[in-house]
Amino acid sequence: MLKDIIEERLKKLSRLRESGTNPYPATTRRTVSIAHARKNFKALSRSKKPLWLAGRVASLRDQGNLMFLNIKDEGGDIQVIAKKENLVDFTKWKDLLDRGDFISVRGPLIESKRGEESIDVKEIAILAKSTRPLPTEWYGIEETELRLRERHLDLLLNPETRELFRRKSRFWETFRNHLKQEGFLEVETPALEHIPGGADAEPFVTHHNALDIDLYLRISLELPLKKLLVGGFEKVFEIGRIFRNEGIDREHLQDYTQLEFYWAYHDYNDLMTLVEKMYKAVVKATTGSLMTTWQGQKINWGKKWTRIRYVEVFKKIAKIDPLLASRDELRKKAESLGLTPEAGLGKGRLIDLIFKKTVRPTLIQPAFLIDPPIEVVPLAKRSEKDSRIGERSQPVGCGTELGTGWSELNDPLDQRTRFEEQMRLRAAGDKEAQQLDEDYLQAMEYGMPPAAGFGVSERFFAVLMDKPVRETVVFPLMRPKQ
Repeated sequence: MLKDIIEERLKKLSRLRESGTNPYPATTRRTVSIAHARKNFKALSRSKKPLWLAGRVASLRDQGNLMFLNIKDEGGDIQVIAKKENLVDFTKWKDLLDRGDFISVRGPLIESKRGEESIDVKEIAILAKSTRPLPTEWYGIEETELRLRERHLDLLLNPETRELFRRKSRFWETFRNHLKQEGFLEVETPALEHIPGGADAEPFVTHHNALDIDLYLRISLELPLKKLLVGGFEKVFEIGRIFRNEGIDREHLQDYTQLEFYWAYHDYNDLMTLVEKMYKAVVKATTGSLMTTWQGQKINWGKKWTRIRYVEVFKKIAKIDPLLASRDELRKKAESLGLTPEAGLGKGRLIDLIFKKTVRPTLIQPAFLIDPPIEVVPLAKRSEKDSRIGERSQPVGCGTELGTGWSELNDPLDQRTRFEEQMRLRAAGDKEAQQLDEDYLQAMEYGMPPAAGFGVSERFFAVLMDKPVRETVVFPLMRPKQ
């Protein structure tokens, strides 16, 4: 029973303390990492110089006057040979060590009789006593819910999980380095806002005790970054956490990481050139190739991306013209598709619902989806060729949106009109409609240069890994244990 095992380990902990050994010392004796020892094994073993290695006990075999242990650190593992004749306190460690303990060991590197790279221990020091037994690698950590809830164990027992998050680090690092090489400045903006803006999403509400005011957790990075354009910066970006109080599914979480950048004196056409080049670099750095697999299909990121016009593909697949259809016609179309649009939704949200049901699943190979109806993009500039169209370009592929960018609206009067329309939609019941932000409008009234803006979230990484997004988060939010 687990309770009995824990009690036995607690007794061993007490015995360590009674023997004068601190089971949780502050100082670690370690000469080199295990990976370094394995990489340079021949030279180090020839020198016969004692080394200190440290790691977690992954396995332990007691053979009377001999113990074989395997210890692991982040970079690798190595066999530890402990002989009674070489260890004054052999019996103590034989009785008190368990799988899961952290230890450091001192001795020369040798090859065992079977030719296995090993360390011949002359001294053992405890670094941290494990009081709860680890599950084995074959039992107790297979269920997805358990792996996500006990992610520390998933990381410990599954090398592929650790590699997943190394890849995720390379994913964001490549974005960051690419933008810095292009001359962008990385900044940080507040996570608490008086008015949430920059996206269609329902926010989380919190309370600031010192100021005694209610605030919102940001749903986007957009509006503060565009204020920086007003302030004189021309190339800015942020990689930060955003929060949206909406449903959980394969592509959505309530809190997640997003990159947004804003580029003065450029438009959405310039954006597509930069984004395609950047995405290809990110895919190659993250996966090692420009060919990946998603849902059993081969995805070619390396070819030249096509440009798909939103209105044309919408009419072709959804069988309705989003520019000419009335709000009532769009609602009836949505209902005919089995959707149940909430009361009060405007044309933009209805068009988006229909798009996601009909068009989006067909967009498999990487491409740019461009020029949607203006109602879909309340922060984008109107096309000079057709005022019903917004200058937006979205990377799409694998049946979903993989980012979004547009020529930024910088006409304060037009922006105010669109915010007022969004507020009417909120009053009619659309909780995700945007709120009027007077501070942002006043900033825009001082003059904001023409600019392109772009955002991409960690959904893109999940697509590259062909996994639900919450499985690509180190510690996803879960319901409390019952």
